[in-house]
Amino acid sequence: MKSCARWYPVLAMIAVDLAFAVVNILLKKVVDDGMNHLVFITYRQAVSTIFLAPIGFIWERYTRPKLTLSILCNIFLSAIVGASLTQYLFLLGIQYTSATFSCAFVNMVPVITFMMALPFGLETLNIRASSGKAKMLGTVVCIGGAILLTVYKGMPLFSNSHLQAEAQSMDQAILLSSTKRTERWTLGSMLMLVGTLLWSSWFLIQANIGRRYPCQYSSTAIMSFFGAIQSAVLTLCINKNLSIWVLRGKTELLSVLYSGMVVSGLCYVAMSWCVKKRGPVFTAAFSPFVQIMAAMFDVPILHEQLHLGSLLGSIIVIAGLYMLLWGKNKEMQNCPTKVAQETEEMKEQEQQFQVIAITCDSRGP
Repeated sequence: MKSCARWYPVLAMIAVDLAFAVVNILLKKVVDDGMNHLVFITYRQAVSTIFLAPIGFIWERYTRPKLTLSILCNIFLSAIVGASLTQYLFLLGIQYTSATFSCAFVNMVPVITFMMALPFGLETLNIRASSGKAKMLGTVVCIGGAILLTVYKGMPLFSNSHLQAEAQSMDQAILLSSTKRTERWTLGSMLMLVGTLLWSSWFLIQANIGRRYPCQYSSTAIMSFFGAIQSAVLTLCINKNLSIWVLRGKTELLSVLYSGMVVSGLCYVAMSWCVKKRGPVFTAAFSPFVQIMAAMFDVPILHEQLHLGSLLGSIIVIAGLYMLLWGKNKEMQNCPTKVAQETEEMKEQEQQFQVIAITCDSRGP
């Protein structure tokens, strides 16, 4: 049972990446249909708040510590770097460059998080130990595969005349607008670089919040509340047309509900829990998997082409991630204090369940 419990964070992050890949497809669909992406982010955060608030209030009512002003400020900052401003910078950067180019910055998140976590003591790196070598090598291999995913396209793996004609027309459109794209490329790159730094710092901020306020549902609900307010203010400052707030059709409604409850709600709770259990670098290392998961949906559902570079890059990313996970697992085995701490936390959760059961029985007829 204990050996299986070690893999719970891995399974949780795979499920998170799968949910993010689905919401990326939904976001592409509703934005192409004319929905404002900032409105989508605002509704998404609002739905997450409404969904998580009662869960956090009921589930964590016996273990919730005092919510101080300092913790609120940290959660407000977490909302900026993880919910509102970061998503806006990435979406704006994609408009100035391309979605493929943005993947290079997203795939840099594990390495940047690792480098930022070292001086704060959130991650340790012992080069002499096998676990430290595996973590370093796995991180380097991960980023190598991520770069290959973005830079090398390669030959198409499926023959489809419709896709080839569409690709040729897109290439011609890019050539015609090359002058305008060059002028905006630098600005888009800077925006996505700032967004990458903010997203990497979210994992570090979340590690601090997890220690001081270890209630994932409550903290995520508060973060979503702040993120909804921040996104709404940002939207109104950019576009004051109230008609953009009207949802049109079932697709937009279902996309907002899914992204709010599952992605901004449960997925952020799962990521906060993984940061608490395995650290910020472990959680950030799964970021390139979103692109791989999205490709799994793009080919059969959206009928997009799969190229050799995507396949090779995905294999390298998986290999690097395996090295990193092996190093983290080896490090956990060599740290009995951490294992004892997790065992104590599990005992506290069991005692909490017993208290809840006794309370429910006492309130019964």
